[in-house]
Amino acid sequence: MADQIAVDSGVSSTTTSTLKVNLDAPRFDQSTFSGRAKHFFTITDPRNLLATSGQLEEAKSLVLQYRLGKLASNVTEDQLWQAKNLYDSAFHPDTGEKMFLIGRMSAQVPMNMTITGLMMTFYKTTPAVIFWQWINQSFNAIVNYTNRSGDSPIPVRTLGISYVLATTAATGTALGLNSVVKNIASPLIGRYVPFAAVAAANCINIPCMRSRELTNGIPISDENGNRVGESRRAASLAITQVVVSRIVMAMPGMAVPPIIMNYMEQKGILLKRFPWSAAPLQIGIIGVCLVFATPLCCAIFPQKSSMSVTLLESEVRDKLPASTTRVYFNKGL
Repeated sequence: MADQIAVDSGVSSTTTSTLKVNLDAPRFDQSTFSGRAKHFFTITDPRNLLATSGQLEEAKSLVLQYRLGKLASNVTEDQLWQAKNLYDSAFHPDTGEKMFLIGRMSAQVPMNMTITGLMMTFYKTTPAVIFWQWINQSFNAIVNYTNRSGDSPIPVRTLGISYVLATTAATGTALGLNSVVKNIASPLIGRYVPFAAVAAANCINIPCMRSRELTNGIPISDENGNRVGESRRAASLAITQVVVSRIVMAMPGMAVPPIIMNYMEQKGILLKRFPWSAAPLQIGIIGVCLVFATPLCCAIFPQKSSMSVTLLESEVRDKLPASTTRVYFNKGL
């Protein structure tokens, strides 16, 4: 991805580009699952992390030149979109600041595969459970902070409360289930304890982090994009969709490896001769799952989601024109 942008970013002294591209909307049709999936495959592409500072600045320059109408004529539409994707992967959409490396969406796969792999390898002892659940929730906090809204930033206090509650929930769930399954369940069931802990943490972390939206509502607009108010019920639906996406996103990487690892352990394949191979093997399996699960699960619900006007609060619904039947909102990630 990063190495594909190799054009002269300087402005031509005689001609400028005649490209007509809407960089404010995704390149692919967001009304279809396949279009949303293609969009998120570009957003979460781990290869974007390999881009140098020079390549990132070149991509930023191309995007800014196009917005100013000064893009050189030798830049193609594909090169412009490659620059836009690389720019979006590294720079905050509201503030324009370069984002912390491991907090970027393109870092989701390599970071999650490593943390999840180690969390699922070392899940039996109390110190290991506490340590890896803490590491996992610390990474989630970094992602949440890095991708915070620039117009309506999440207060540090809210992030802190969310971090503490999610870590407590994940650790408590893991330790509690470990104590139950070690006596009454098969070893395979025990391998699913980390997934239950992650699911519990998501159910607490995301609503807590976005608690102001549940209290004050999120912006809603009509089909033409005109803002028509704020709705708490829209916020509740948006947060529910994000929680479902996050839990489903974790399923392949945390449901498939336990079956493979348990089978290999029972058969004595590889692990008896090379006991150190458990962690890297599990990380690799999870990585393959997450490469596909991350973008595909982000695409389950449209980024610009919608709901019927009849489901809105009465005070919000009464202010809308009678012709409005659906409202639209950004569900978040």
